[in-house]
Amino acid sequence: MDIRQNGTKAGNGTNLEGAVAIVTGGAAGIGHAVAADLAARGAAIVIADQSNAEAGAQRLVDSGYRAIGVATDVSLDADVKAMVAASQDAFGRVDILVNNAGIYSTLRPKPFEQIDAVEFRRVMDVNVIGLFQCCKAVVPIFERQKSGRIINISSGVAFKGNPLMAHYVASKGAVVSLTRALATELGPRGILVNSVAPGFTLSDNVERNAELVAGAKEPSVRGRVLARAMTPADLVGAVAFFASADAAFITGQTLVVDGGAYFH
Repeated sequence: MDIRQNGTKAGNGTNLEGAVAIVTGGAAGIGHAVAADLAARGAAIVIADQSNAEAGAQRLVDSGYRAIGVATDVSLDADVKAMVAASQDAFGRVDILVNNAGIYSTLRPKPFEQIDAVEFRRVMDVNVIGLFQCCKAVVPIFERQKSGRIINISSGVAFKGNPLMAHYVASKGAVVSLTRALATELGPRGILVNSVAPGFTLSDNVERNAELVAGAKEPSVRGRVLARAMTPADLVGAVAFFASADAAFITGQTLVVDGGAYFH
């Protein structure tokens, strides 16, 4: 399906019938919420995750959707190439790449001088290099199809510069900048690149990190115009918008979804 010609369907929001979407980090948390939402809008889903990818896909299949799971470490080029090949083998094409995989929920907040280079590099390897490699892997397919959407999950911290997470903040700032650079380079080839920047989100993975929740939940809620906790369901509509025909003339943009904590 050429998503440039796609429209909307009453009662079902954005119609992505016939599209194929890869969602990295899609087995749980924000990634799985995004995958389930895109599936409900008609897309076939490839869940790429380091663990539980097949189980995450089976949850969608059990709900009547088309999905496969591919074990993928996005920091490994061979894994990324295998992910894209599996997508084509299963569904014949790729239309949408959601770069959601990233290291966050397992991080322990700490002053920047206590972050060693090994931990900093690992965050950058997954959050930035992994995203870069996924983009490189799908671009040849998008070029042949003369269409494609890349949607990067960045973070509101890229604009606010939150303390005690210097490596994570730096990585998400890089995602925003890379989104802009790729949009200018890939736009002439019919490929749109945008970013969605959530605020602090109570996903199932994040809720397992008590220290992270204790330090971020209350200040995040207090700083929002819409003063409540954010969940993955609050984010999925923005991703679907960028994947749809409604966003056919939008590229290089970052949409902050945080309940009104940051305006730009």
